[in-house]
Amino acid sequence: MKAIHVAIAVVVLGAVGAGSYWLGARAPAAGPEGGSGASAAVDAPKARKLLYYRNPMGLADISPTPKKDPMGMDYIAVYEGGDESGSSGEAGTAASPNQLRISTEKIQKLGVRTESAGMRLLGRTVRAAGRVEPDERRVYVIAPKFEGYVERLHVNVTGQPVAKGQPLFEAYSPELVSAQREYAIAMQGTEAMKDAGAEALSGMRQLAESSLVRLRNWDLSPAQIAALMKSGQVQRSISFPSPVSGVVTEKKALQGMRFMPGETLYQVTDLSSVWVIADLAEQDIGSVKTGATAKVTVTAYPNEVFNGRITYVYPTLKADTRSVPVRVELANPGQRLKPAMFAQVELAVGSKTPVLTVPDSAVIDTGTRRLVLVQVGEGRFEPREVELGGRGENFVEVLKGVSDGEQVVVAANFLIDAESNLKAAVGGLGGPTGQGDAPKGTAAAASGAAPAAQVGHRATGSVDSIDPKTGVLSLNHGPVATLKWPAMTMEFKAANTALLKGLLPGQAVSFEFVERQPGEYVVTAITAAPGMGLAPPAPKAVPAPKAVPAPAAAAGSHSGH
Repeated sequence: MKAIHVAIAVVVLGAVGAGSYWLGARAPAAGPEGGSGASAAVDAPKARKLLYYRNPMGLADISPTPKKDPMGMDYIAVYEGGDESGSSGEAGTAASPNQLRISTEKIQKLGVRTESAGMRLLGRTVRAAGRVEPDERRVYVIAPKFEGYVERLHVNVTGQPVAKGQPLFEAYSPELVSAQREYAIAMQGTEAMKDAGAEALSGMRQLAESSLVRLRNWDLSPAQIAALMKSGQVQRSISFPSPVSGVVTEKKALQGMRFMPGETLYQVTDLSSVWVIADLAEQDIGSVKTGATAKVTVTAYPNEVFNGRITYVYPTLKADTRSVPVRVELANPGQRLKPAMFAQVELAVGSKTPVLTVPDSAVIDTGTRRLVLVQVGEGRFEPREVELGGRGENFVEVLKGVSDGEQVVVAANFLIDAESNLKAAVGGLGGPTGQGDAPKGTAAAASGAAPAAQVGHRATGSVDSIDPKTGVLSLNHGPVATLKWPAMTMEFKAANTALLKGLLPGQAVSFEFVERQPGEYVVTAITAAPGMGLAPPAPKAVPAPKAVPAPAAAAGSHSGH
């Protein structure tokens, strides 16, 4: 009996221990803290939504399903949230939908070069053609105000230099002699009527004064009038002096000729200072201000620069040349600058404060918008629409679209356009705010829409002929699956003349090409086919008409060679 009780106690204790162990094992899973099971659920990777697969070379070709490019490289998966992974499964940061990808090898082959956008003083030199002209304020005309005759010439040739006060000619005039006699008679009457009444004396003095005023109005010099007043002797002829030191630029006086009042007999010009009238282009007139300095050169003195200053901008524009005259005034020591000489004028214009600029070669003008390619990473470029301001010698001001310090492409812009289908990427910019639509093939590709057509095409064949001057080569190529072309012989344009170096007619090659515009195909890369040397030229087939369209390649139609 005692043994039975002991056995029952052992069974009960065993059951309690087993139940405690079972409850202890279950408690962590059901506890409020979550325990290790909850932690494992949190650490489990969250599934990412696949958007599409992109071309590994950065071309504008995407696919909703995995595929390979013509080189046998796997397309890269792009996930929601901007993540992408390569064929190895490693994750990385995706480029912006508007960015372009180009391999490092092709960047070197195309000769891509970048420079930094930076703050600079935007200066440039405006050049204009001009001509030397006399200063209009220094031209003097000798035209007697009475009728007379030229009795003697002291200056008898045009171009003769004269000094101020130097006699030019002597003239006889009956009117002049008569006025002198009137003055002499009036002076004699004044002397004779000193003792007469005040009224008679005043009348004689008024007569003498009126004769003297007439002589002054006829431009007799003060010295001549003083001599007449002193001696009272009438002079038959009067000499006319030069009013200024200069050069006789016009001479019409002849010995013994008769002249009428106001007739020009001499013209004397002071050439110590001259004008240069430059015809400034209409687009440059807004940059030129009165008072700006100018540099003048003439053919007669090619190594000498004459410095002047802009004194006047004419208010009218010449309709035939679309130019505005600008007056530059400059000193002429030694009278080396001759009227009617041709001159070249250089005007330095520009901003006085630094502005954000990029090299002018960085700007791609499509006619409707202006773009620059900004390097945002190794092999990654982003097209941006920019707003431009003033232009300098080699730089252009950027008002909007680029920041200080960013790298912009200044060489091989067109080649990047052809290689990476820039137009397709730029199409996503649309809209006034610059925020483009989603790139073709994102959500659409995920839903099964057809992917974008491949831009680059590859083929093999042999060189038929090469024209290095025009950069055109004729290739006898095999079928092109991406365009559904049969084998044929046709001409291609080389994107860079360097691609033609080393090529020989008959050489077997593999090449890549793009369609720059409908019917125009450009070779972007060409190499000798491995294991192949010179091949005999194949018979020429009938060239495919340029009007043959390049149909879009279906998704997954490209297979590795």
